[in-house]
Amino acid sequence: MITVESARAQLFDLVNTLPSEPAPLMDAAGRVLAEDVAATRDQPPFASSSMDGYAVKSTEVEPHAMFKVIGEAAAGRRFDGQVGPGQAVRIFTGAPIPEGADFVVIQEDVDRRGDLITISDLPGPKSNIRPKGVDFEIGAKITAPRRLSPEDLALLAAMNIPMVPVARKPVVALIATGDELIMPGETPGPDQIIASNTFGIKALLEDVGAHVRVLPIASDTVSSLETAFALAADVDLVVTIGGASVGDYDLVSQVSTALGLERSFYKIRMRPGKPLMAGRLGDSVMVGLPGNPVSAMVCSYLFLAPMIRKMLGLEQVLTPLQSANLTEAIPANGPREHYMRAIVTGDRIKACQNQDSSLLSVLAEANALLVRQPNDPARLAGDEVMFLPI
Repeated sequence: MITVESARAQLFDLVNTLPSEPAPLMDAAGRVLAEDVAATRDQPPFASSSMDGYAVKSTEVEPHAMFKVIGEAAAGRRFDGQVGPGQAVRIFTGAPIPEGADFVVIQEDVDRRGDLITISDLPGPKSNIRPKGVDFEIGAKITAPRRLSPEDLALLAAMNIPMVPVARKPVVALIATGDELIMPGETPGPDQIIASNTFGIKALLEDVGAHVRVLPIASDTVSSLETAFALAADVDLVVTIGGASVGDYDLVSQVSTALGLERSFYKIRMRPGKPLMAGRLGDSVMVGLPGNPVSAMVCSYLFLAPMIRKMLGLEQVLTPLQSANLTEAIPANGPREHYMRAIVTGDRIKACQNQDSSLLSVLAEANALLVRQPNDPARLAGDEVMFLPI
């Protein structure tokens, strides 16, 4: 068996950053920016008013000063003339500042009668003008790599970038295996269960940026597994769920080896999730997850999600561990790393009582994995421990 750290290193050696592709800005949310993008215009592209009011010359601004209103400027419709001495242009927020003006008196500081205005209250020192390019200028960059947020998309739109260079989404094939499995909604036989792992892993991997294809459940026969692998021949990552152990009906290793799997490792010194295998199968990377639901999900957090982030070109592929203080004592750990389901509230953490790797209800309640190193001694309430948020 190898350590979690060693397994990650070997998994990362199996995958490469995928090439970029153009995506319409409308569809780029959550995608990973693959190349730096530069603004094609200034924002704003002209000096503009930040308030509703009147554009005048700043040298003429004083209490009781009078001006003749000679026109109007609105957002999207500038005043084409020039502001001369004793003149003002009615202006609205976002409108271009007329030539000759360099100050906007807000409308609350003005009395208007017909075409004449009088400054009724002394304006403050603020000009109420946004300079050209105050937000960004031509050539300003959004740097890659980064997962594009809604705010990034708004910025890209303002930069006038209609197509965005993003990393191609890794294509993942999920193959659940086992005669005991049926899909949700089907009627199970007396000895069958519902294939639950597929849906949790699909959601997890899509959340980090993958495109996931769910293939038909493979029964415990060589021919069924061969068919499933054939359907996954064109993907970046093949993930099998179950059948990777050493039982008489655990055929994943046998079939994948016969198909040319170059295996990197098998079994990790951790719990839950010890029977995990990985390697290269043709042009794809293959990871064989254990069948226990919690084991499969924990391995997906620890290994699959970081692999997807690396394929997307992200710099931070591992979710940083955080610390919290135990609310209750926990016993000493054994010889394997242990990822215990736990609940974090503020700076306090409580390990869930039942850590059986088949209990999805406990995993659904948890929001963290409490990380125990091999042979970690017993811990007391109040001790600081490390956890992985999930």
